[in-house]
Parts: sequence; structure tokens; C-alpha cells
Amino acid sequence: MSQQRLNVVVGVSGGIAAYKAVSVVRELVLAGHDVHVVATENALRFVGRPTLEAISRNPVHTELFDGVAEVRHVAIGQAADVIVVAPATANTIAKLAAGMADDLLGNTILASTAPVVIAPAMHTEMWQHPATVANVALLRERGVIVVGPESGRLTGQDTGPGRMSEPDDIAAAVIAAAGPRDLAGLRVVVSAGGTREPIDPVRFIGNRSSGRQGVEIAAAARDRGAEVVLVAAHLDVPPPTGIAVVETGTSEELRVAMLTEAARADIVVMAAAVADYRPQRVSGAKIKKESQGDELPLVLVRNPDILLELTQARRPGQTFVGFAAETETDPEALLGLARAKAARKGVDLLVVNRVGWEEGFGAETPNRVLMIDANGSECGEASGSKSAVASKVLDVVRNVRKQTSE
Repeated sequence: MSQQRLNVVVGVSGGIAAYKAVSVVRELVLAGHDVHVVATENALRFVGRPTLEAISRNPVHTELFDGVAEVRHVAIGQAADVIVVAPATANTIAKLAAGMADDLLGNTILASTAPVVIAPAMHTEMWQHPATVANVALLRERGVIVVGPESGRLTGQDTGPGRMSEPDDIAAAVIAAAGPRDLAGLRVVVSAGGTREPIDPVRFIGNRSSGRQGVEIAAAARDRGAEVVLVAAHLDVPPPTGIAVVETGTSEELRVAMLTEAARADIVVMAAAVADYRPQRVSGAKIKKESQGDELPLVLVRNPDILLELTQARRPGQTFVGFAAETETDPEALLGLARAKAARKGVDLLVVNRVGWEEGFGAETPNRVLMIDANGSECGEASGSKSAVASKVLDVVRNVRKQTSE
């Protein structure tokens, strides 16, 4: 975490996940930051003022008309380096989107020019309601950083998206939001998703990649000030706002898009899962089982190596990041595969993670990656949410660029 001491305002709104706000405050305090809690009245129904004051080591502010002589309803926001709202309920998100200031939290945010991070927490139906979807999209457009929510067990027996992200992931996002915009002025191109190779008009060869990790990298690069282009192939998640999106389907379409976009890029992140093979022949009509019998032979031909083609066309100052998904379970063998691939692809950084039936592709569970530089040396690792992994990957990319420019 950052060594700079930050003035952090933690807004706590009235949801059951308010108990997690205590851990968010604790993470930030232990990292050496000055934390001030602004809680709504309903928030204090879920977690007590003494607890928040003991953990934050500062008085908890709740009343709009307290400290009127010192104009506290404005001063707290003006002094903040970063503001986080955790949990951010559907009601609080709606009020923020409308610019309402009927309580101290709303006033604090409106009176501040600091970065704002929200960690939504609510039932799945509330999170997916068109009103909430529109409010979150509007806040993103205004530059608000949204962390989560995750999918998991909610209040009662409910399970689904709406669970507040873990406190360490939220704290990491808060510190990153207040940090320097170290990618400002750079153009970052990220590929994400999984390509599909048609067999006939209704069938294809594909993979289980959701595109979540690539999308998070694109969003993190945007938040660090970069101009971002996302080359997307069948994403299971919506692309981030505030970036350019190029839609593709097959590996050849993705290849053409990447060659075009990478030519003007400073950083290229090849996170998409690209099919290694495609059918030699594509039927123009649906293949009928009645005419094929019990077997349907498919002849597959190899697709071009897009990443290798990109690195071979590199120009000075460009940084190339590749991803490798492997099923190897032995750590040393996995490292060997990563080193060989990094050398073969000619990348500056290779991010490798283990995948299987229950991990990696398409999973909303925490991710774990190892990073290898161009010399085959381990230069970083990351674990946690895909958002946290994205932030760490970009930290390493920044360090690699710094080393190569010296």
C-alpha cells in the first residue's frame, strides 16, 4: 500500500454490510492513513458509534448541523484526499446520482473534489433493477470508481451478485484512487474475452473465458489516467465506461483489431483467450445429424499467433503483456511453462494463472497469478479479486517500463 499518509473519509450507509465497514476502516488505519467516518443515521443501527470511533481513532460524524461554526458539512469533504462509501446501498447510490445533500454524507461528497469510491451492497434484485443500473452507469461516467459487488451469499438464504467486496480489496481500491495517475498520457490497448470459431451458422468452437480479468485491467488503466481501447470478444460482463470498445468475434477479427490498435499503443495487454485452432471448413448451412450419422469429423487448422505477431512488429517504447492460462498443478513445472512461453512470445511481462474446471476461466472466485519478465525472472504475484489483480498487474507494468527506460 501507499506510503503517503492520506486523509480518507469513509462513508457508511444503512445496510447489513455496514459491519464490514469496520474492517475497511481498520485496513486503512493499519496502512497509516488518517480515517474519518461519516455515518448515516441508519448505518448506526447496524454498527455502533463506539466501534467505529475506536477503530478509526477519530470521532464519527453523523449530524448535518453539528459544527456549524466551523462549517463542518463542507470542511470534511474539502479536506479529504479520497472518499469511499462502504457499503453503498441502492438508496445511497440513487441519492449520489441525483446529487442530493440531505444528510452529512451527501454534503461531504458534493463539497469535495477528491476521488470517490463506492462499494455497492444490496440484494440481487435491487442491484439488477434498471434504476440502480442507470444510477451506477451515471456515477461511473462522472468518474466514481465502483468496487464490486461480488456474487455470493447475501442476507438470509439469498445468493447472487450484490455482496459487498472484501475489505482489503476496497481498501486497495481507495488507495489506488488517491494515488498518482501514473498512466496519464499513455495509450493502453487491452484484449478481453474468448474468441469463437464457427463450425456452421449455429455452432462454434469456443472457451469459457468471461473477459472479467481483461475488463478489470481496462478499468484500472482508465482510472490511472490512460486512454484505453478494449478489444472485446464475447464478454460476459459489460465493458467499462469511459473507454473505446472494439467488438470482435473470431480470432481473425481480433487479430485484425489488435494489429490496428496496437500500432499506436504504448502498452498492449493481451488478456483475451484466443482459439489456437479453427475448423478448416465452415458449413454455410446448419449441419444436420440425419445426414452425418453418428460421427461428425472436424479438421482443425492452426490460427496465427497474434501476440507473437504483435511483439515482432513492436516499436521503441512499447510494452507488451501476455497472459497464459495453464492447467499444470506443479508450481515448478508451471514456472517452467511460463518462462518458455515468455521467451517464445517476446513479451515484456507474462501473467500466468492456473485454470481448471472450477477455477480461472469464467469464475467470479478470487484469482491468483504469477508474473514473469522478459528475462524469465519472477517479478510479482497477485491474488484476490480480479480488480485487485488488475491493479497489481499494472503496478508491475509500470515498474517494467521504468526499468527498460533507464
